[in-house]
Amino acid sequence: MLRIAFAGFRHGHIMGLYNSCKTHPQVRLVAACEEDPATVDALKSAGKVDVTHADFQRMLETVDCDAIAVGDYFSKRGSIIIAALNAKKHVLSDKPICTQLDELEQIATLTRATNLRLGCLLDLRDSGVFITARKLIRANTIGKILAIVFTAQHPLLLATRPSWYFEPGKHGGTINDIAVHAIDLIPWITGESISESISARTWNARLPQFPHFHDGAQVMLKLQSGAGVLGDLSYFAPDGLAYAAPQYWRLTFHGSDGEIEASFSQRTLTLATSSDKIPRAVDLEPDLPDGCLEAFLKDIGGTADDSTLTTQEVLDASRRTLRIQAAADQQLAHFAL
Repeated sequence: MLRIAFAGFRHGHIMGLYNSCKTHPQVRLVAACEEDPATVDALKSAGKVDVTHADFQRMLETVDCDAIAVGDYFSKRGSIIIAALNAKKHVLSDKPICTQLDELEQIATLTRATNLRLGCLLDLRDSGVFITARKLIRANTIGKILAIVFTAQHPLLLATRPSWYFEPGKHGGTINDIAVHAIDLIPWITGESISESISARTWNARLPQFPHFHDGAQVMLKLQSGAGVLGDLSYFAPDGLAYAAPQYWRLTFHGSDGEIEASFSQRTLTLATSSDKIPRAVDLEPDLPDGCLEAFLKDIGGTADDSTLTTQEVLDASRRTLRIQAAADQQLAHFAL
């Protein structure tokens, strides 16, 4: 039985994990900490979380637990994870796990020194759409991968998005916020690592009231094989469509013998091999409920297989994403990852 305590609820992603931990037969939820009074009030009003602590360090020192789940604002996560690892606790964090490369390297060093596990809510792996894409591509259905195009357009939802997103120093960059999913997903699907940021750009497109917040983000990357990757990660999707926009996590894989287009929001995958006249729909593998939590438990238990998200993969994806963010911030081209 894994005893888990939660640290921070300032992003909605963490609620899915919280609810999973309340019902999972191998997990016991033992504490929940939120240090922001306004967030505590909102959680209590909604009746969603039984907040037990208002001080993370106090919870860490007094609660008997095996792991810490992290859902605070982005730039605070690194320090929470480092403190948890120093306290000999495993960590399961929302993405991104941190916003600074030096924090990431401290986290990596601690996981190696302590043999503790680091999980992350990189849950696109749990979608049947992308599980199916992985199965087809790993079976060489479309041959050698030549190029990948992905869109991850998000709605801004300014009226309801947490206000800390737009406070200097708390967000850490749109590439680090969103692209980490793709930087994890593409190698997992294709078996090929991402080796270089050819070009990366972020910019403030329509938020003059928050000039430091870059709602536009695009990348051009290279796989180790030489294949090209183009991606758009902007907050430009219409609010009305929200996460149902067709451009929300749509990946097209161009191969030497065909192509695959996989759409998370549309729940579809189409395949066209060199002999096909029109693309054909492919039946999807089932989703994996609680997949990130299950992967974390397997990683701790030493039963991970080649499809399981592991500590090293979390660190690798986070490191590459932070480097791509740095390339955009510093306007660097051909930046090795």
